[in-house]
Amino acid sequence: MRARHVLPCLILISAAVAATTPVSAAPSGAATTTVRPRWMQRIDTVVGDQAVSVVIGYQGTDLYTHRDWVRRRPASNEKLLLSMALFDRFPSTLTLPTRVLATRRPAANGVLRGDLWISGHGDPEVGPADMGELAADLKARGITRIVGRVMGSTGPFVRDWFAPGWRDYFPQDYVAIPTALTFRGNVDRLGRHIDDPERRAALGLTTRLRAAGIRVRGKPGMGVAPPGLVPLASVRSVPLRALIHRMDLWSRNFYAEVLGKYLSGRVTGLPGSIARAGRTIAAYAHAHGAPDVVAHDSSGLSYANRITAQDIVTLLQDADGQPWGATLRDVLAHGDQGTLKGRLPNVEVRAKTGTLTDISALSGWVWLNREQAWAEFSILSGGMSKSRSVAIENAIVQVVNANAAPPPP
Repeated sequence: MRARHVLPCLILISAAVAATTPVSAAPSGAATTTVRPRWMQRIDTVVGDQAVSVVIGYQGTDLYTHRDWVRRRPASNEKLLLSMALFDRFPSTLTLPTRVLATRRPAANGVLRGDLWISGHGDPEVGPADMGELAADLKARGITRIVGRVMGSTGPFVRDWFAPGWRDYFPQDYVAIPTALTFRGNVDRLGRHIDDPERRAALGLTTRLRAAGIRVRGKPGMGVAPPGLVPLASVRSVPLRALIHRMDLWSRNFYAEVLGKYLSGRVTGLPGSIARAGRTIAAYAHAHGAPDVVAHDSSGLSYANRITAQDIVTLLQDADGQPWGATLRDVLAHGDQGTLKGRLPNVEVRAKTGTLTDISALSGWVWLNREQAWAEFSILSGGMSKSRSVAIENAIVQVVNANAAPPPP
């Protein structure tokens, strides 16, 4: 873990000078008083004795800290850690495939005997348009009839839908089942979470195939795909950067859990799961100087997750030194945008929010007007209402944006 350096936060003023006595006339051993810069005093006043942790970082140092060591729940700041781990592992241009495969090659007359399988690989945005594109590709290959049925593959992710620290109602209300093959966000037309997205994807492709004039004999279904399938067609997701932007901008839990499973599968070589994703994120954090991170999921829904404000700033500062650091900053919400809608409209900020019951977080980058440069920050709180936490977060960011600066050398 790289060493931390804390800039001096205090300005020493001679008591004799403060009393307008010339320094040369001050008695030997004159007392000194310490005065914090006014912008720090303002943050001290805003924070008071409340359960709030604050770290403001600048150029590898800490300008301001308050209870930076306290391990708190990150809420959706967990998605910020996931974003870092994804960018650290994959290029921002990465696209995720959704493939159609068959149990055997189509015959010369266009007849495909056996089942047609759809295999997903972690694109959280698969929908009817993708099924239409796949159907058009199959028609272009000369397929006229499928003597079998369309099946949605339930691999290669584990089909888990819970994590330690989740409330019992979270799968019903806050996150759809994170599958490798998704369809319409894994919700039905009424917005309810479903447990058979693979079957619905198969139904969607079956419908599009028939509309394209391709006859399909069997009824669509879902299951474990057999080995040795023959690839026939594929579509790809938008670039990873766009997926992460949509996840962070609107704090989409479903995107986070799907992409977390993709990350864990690629890193561990095992089927992606919620638990493995949490461990993969924690391992990334530990390897980059943040030893106190405990992660059980990718979305931050878990009340059992833990991190310190110091750890978040350490990771942000590490990101600043990576080729993808500017990309990460750009995908986060700006003031008055996404989950920051109505907040900090006149402040140059790039940040990720976090919210659970009586838990709030805001971390990212804020522009220092006096330095004309970005500073990293993290504000984590607990035990108070969201409105009160937001007021504190906004006030701190506004003060830092307008007035924060390192002390003179």
